[in-house]
Amino acid sequence: MIVQLRSELSRYLRTETVGGTLLLIAAAAAVLWVNSPWEASYTAMIGTHLDIPALHLNLTLADWTKDGLLAIFFFVAGLELKRELVVGELADRKRATLPIVAAAGGVLLPALIAMTVGWGVPGMDRGWAIPVATDIAFALGVLALTGSRIPAGARVFLLSLAVVDDLIAIVLIAALFTTTLKMLWLLIAVLCLLCWFLAQRKRLGNPIIYVPLALVTWYALHEAGIHPTLAGVACGLLTRVRPDDDEDEHDVPAAKLEHLFQPISAGICVPLFALFASGVPLDSQVFSQLFTNRLSLAIMAGLLIGKTLGIFGSAWLAVRLGIAEKPGDLEYRDMFALSVLGAIGFTVSLLVAELALADVGDGSAVELAKAAVLLTSLAASLAGSALLLRRGRAHQARRDERALQGQEDLTG
Repeated sequence: MIVQLRSELSRYLRTETVGGTLLLIAAAAAVLWVNSPWEASYTAMIGTHLDIPALHLNLTLADWTKDGLLAIFFFVAGLELKRELVVGELADRKRATLPIVAAAGGVLLPALIAMTVGWGVPGMDRGWAIPVATDIAFALGVLALTGSRIPAGARVFLLSLAVVDDLIAIVLIAALFTTTLKMLWLLIAVLCLLCWFLAQRKRLGNPIIYVPLALVTWYALHEAGIHPTLAGVACGLLTRVRPDDDEDEHDVPAAKLEHLFQPISAGICVPLFALFASGVPLDSQVFSQLFTNRLSLAIMAGLLIGKTLGIFGSAWLAVRLGIAEKPGDLEYRDMFALSVLGAIGFTVSLLVAELALADVGDGSAVELAKAAVLLTSLAASLAGSALLLRRGRAHQARRDERALQGQEDLTG
């Protein structure tokens, strides 16, 4: 079972490495595009409307990527979370405590820092949630590229941390950005989710059942006033992950759906969202405001300082108090390097920035917040990479020393 779980984690990391690379390419393309002579074409693209009059859906392409494609991203996150909770790292209480406590600290401290620095700034009544999320694809992509010589426990820790972090972010999105709640549509969404759950209990596997349920759930939540990406995570959490006695582990619905949708999420949905959300004009005015405006300072301090110290500090304290155990091959310096990667707050942070600041001023607040997220995520990825490479050399030197000592013992 342990070997199989490690194999699943390795497959997940490989997929997210590709997704993280595509995400970076898409974000870079958006920034270059919007700061080029062809800026007008970018603005026209993201503002193009794709309407469905029969369903009263009047959304721009940017809205479709934010509300529609990210639902698939959150569906994959929900499947991953369910698997981790039932048969993965979070199933064991002792092993689950460390990433859970670290994730909680990595949410509370950034929120407190953002609220303190940005107190009284328009939009910060909900904007404090911008720096609380870690980007799974980006962080795992950086880890896979620069942390190949880091012990396997580091990958397990970061993956579990990011999964719990995403769950907290999903709850915050539901709590902060539900303004007017239409109970009839909410009831329809709940009934669809109940049908999904019962179909899973009855071992029904026909896509004709699940595709309409997923689409109606998404539409019902949209009409109810709840951010429709929550439909994705709800369906993921209600999907069966434990195999029956006569069933192979890779044939359970969660494994099959994850295998199907993970490449779509990592290779299409997240990069397209990055392309549509990362187009921030980087002129002298934006750069000057980045380090003077309290909105951007709150986001940058919350992400870079809050996430790093919140994750590492709470994990260190949990181990020292004896309420959690760190993996045997994971050192505190490794955990600090991983905590820096936790400050990469790309996808969900950009989403929360758009949701929290959409009605503030003339839209410049959203652009400034996005610029702060992009700059801080880049800084965290570079700093985390440098630390991981250094820790990798230290671990490799120890392995070489042990191998040399073993050869000397054999020859001696």
